[in-house]
Amino acid sequence: MHATLEQMTVWSLVSDASLLVKLVMLILLGASLASWYLIVQRSLLLGRSERLLKDFQKRFRQQGDLAQLYREGAEQADADAALEQIFRAGYQEFAHLHRQHGVAPEAVIDGVERSLLVAISEQEERLEKGLPFLATVGSVSPYIGLFGTVWGIMNSFIGLSQVQQATLSTVAPGIAEALIATAIGLFAAIPAVIAYNRFAARVASLSTRFYAFGNELQTRLHRKLQAPSSLAQAA
Repeated sequence: MHATLEQMTVWSLVSDASLLVKLVMLILLGASLASWYLIVQRSLLLGRSERLLKDFQKRFRQQGDLAQLYREGAEQADADAALEQIFRAGYQEFAHLHRQHGVAPEAVIDGVERSLLVAISEQEERLEKGLPFLATVGSVSPYIGLFGTVWGIMNSFIGLSQVQQATLSTVAPGIAEALIATAIGLFAAIPAVIAYNRFAARVASLSTRFYAFGNELQTRLHRKLQAPSSLAQAA
């Protein structure tokens, strides 16, 4: 029995909805809660990553001895410090190849570049985790809500076919409860779409800074490799 116009509320409409419409609402509610959890979690992670990136970039440019900077990082490594993790991967490969005799400077820099690309890809993957889910919620939720709405309206018309005279009090509750599914679908989709676009832009910005840092690190390491030969030529 549908709620009458006098006692029609959102909760009464939800409780009076058909089983399938309730299932649709439950799926959308779960998707909304999961997306809000990801929104908060990703927002905190990206904010922390951006702060740590600025801090390490400042230390990197102020520190003339990269070996000392590498040793300091070993004592206070942070999983969220993406730029520091990239630096450690690149410098570790540099130290490994530089210790080997007979390795040309170009081969050392090539090895560092490959190591940096792998490290950057790993950090990009870590930062992008959860974004596909937000994109899926944003694109699919309205259609799931629309399915619940169509099903609810169809049931309402089937019920009206069994009534001699259709009035507003008999039509309104069924249509209203069906439209709630669309409203919940939009409620789940809109924040997910906004968050996905915002996070994707922030991840792209961080990724650009990762590659710029990789080029800066390679330049400093290349100068370090050329320093002994330059001194020998001057002598």
